Amino acid sequence: MKVFGWLYDKVLSWSQHRRAPTILAGLSFSESVVFPIPPDVMLAPMAMTQPEKAWRFALITTLASVLGGIAGYWLGYFLFDPVVLPLVEWAGYQDKLIRVTSWFQDYGFWIIFIAGFSPLPYKLFTVSGGMLGVAFIPFVLGSIISRGLRFFLVAWLLKTGGPKMAVHLRTYIDRIGWGMVILIIIAYVWTR
Repeated sequence: MKVFGWLYDKVLSWSQHRRAPTILAGLSFSESVVFPIPPDVMLAPMAMTQPEKAWRFALITTLASVLGGIAGYWLGYFLFDPVVLPLVEWAGYQDKLIRVTSWFQDYGFWIIFIAGFSPLPYKLFTVSGGMLGVAFIPFVLGSIISRGLRFFLVAWLLKTGGPKMAVHLRTYIDRIGWGMVILIIIAYVWTR
C-alpha cells in the first residue's frame, strides 16, 4: 500500500507554497505552546526542496519557536491554575507535570536546553518553566541556543541533500513510513 508516497508528495508541494514560510512560523509558534506536531515536518521539506533558502527557514523556525516558548512561559506564569492545570488534569498528564517539575529542580537551565534540542515535548517545559517561575533570561537564552541548534542542524542536513535527496527519499518513503508505523505499534504494546 503506497500511502506514504502520496503524503510525501503532498508535503513537498505544501513546502513550496508561497505562504509556506508563514505557515512554518505559525506551526513553530504553536508547537511551543500547545500544538503536538513539531515544526521539523515543515522545515525539513522546505530546506530540502529550496536549499538556497534553508538558513532563512531555520531562522524563521527558531524565532517563532522561541516566541511561542515565551508565550508558553507567560501562560504558565500567569494562568497556570485557572487555565493550564484543568487542561493537564483533563488530558491525564499530572504524572508528566510532576516529572517535568522534578527535572527543573534537578537540572535547572540545562533541562530547557535539553528539551529545546531533543524530541521531548518542548511545550511542557515552556509552560512548566513559567509555572515554576524559572529565571526568564536564562530560559530565553536556553531556548534560543537549543532551538537554534536543532533547527539549523535540520536545515543543514536537508540543504546538503537538496532536491536530489528528495527524489532519492521518494523511492523509499513507503518502506520508511510503514517501518515507523510498526515501530510505533511495538513501542505502544511494549509500554502497556
